[in-house]
Amino acid sequence: MMTMLLRVCLIAVLLVCYVLLSCASEHKKKKGTEFQINDKNGNRNIKAKRNHTSARPERSKITSPKKKLKKTENKMAPKSDTSCTRLGGICQPNRYICQGHYLQDKCSGSKTRQCCVPDGAWNVLCAGHHNNRVRACDVHGCGAFNSKRGKGLHKAVDLVCDDYGSVNAPFSGNLAGPVSRKDPAGNRYDGVKLLSDVHCVKIFNIRPYRYVGPVVQGEPLGYLLPLQEHFSGITSHLQLQNCDSTDPSPFI
Repeated sequence: MMTMLLRVCLIAVLLVCYVLLSCASEHKKKKGTEFQINDKNGNRNIKAKRNHTSARPERSKITSPKKKLKKTENKMAPKSDTSCTRLGGICQPNRYICQGHYLQDKCSGSKTRQCCVPDGAWNVLCAGHHNNRVRACDVHGCGAFNSKRGKGLHKAVDLVCDDYGSVNAPFSGNLAGPVSRKDPAGNRYDGVKLLSDVHCVKIFNIRPYRYVGPVVQGEPLGYLLPLQEHFSGITSHLQLQNCDSTDPSPFI
């Protein structure tokens, strides 16, 4: 009887040992498999990260905006001296003496080459006068360009003329219709526009003989209207204004 019990116990112990060894072996296999799976996933993550980081510089190169280069405006000089010669001038270095006035940006080459325009390039406007005399200051103001007029500046030149005296064309061109202006006091001044390929002027305070058609230099355009009725003591004059409000003094 005792021998039978010992055999049963021994068999039970062997079975328990076998079960324990089987479980331990199975657990070891599962752990190894999980480690391999994690290792593979880790490698994939590393590769993915490497690919992502290596792709970012290329993407930034493509999408990065190009630096805008600052454009420098180079004022190019004229390619020829035509702009000067059409004004009756001559291009020469500005260190030379000019019997008149120098005008900039009219000549080719370096900036030191400027257009020398002689004084009196235009014809005398007022008949009976030897030159275009600018009105001096009187009780009603001054006639020079940029002289003070009320709250502003006089953007024209007043030339001394005789009442009802003939007014001649300062240069050859075409009449381009009537012009008029009003002063702050409401006084109206009429005149005519004269233009050519080079010049454009408005001549006020005259009564034109006509308003359109070609004219030659020195041809009568009309006669001067008197101002004494409205401005006692004023010097009789016409008003000469460039169409772009620049100074016409170098040409008169």
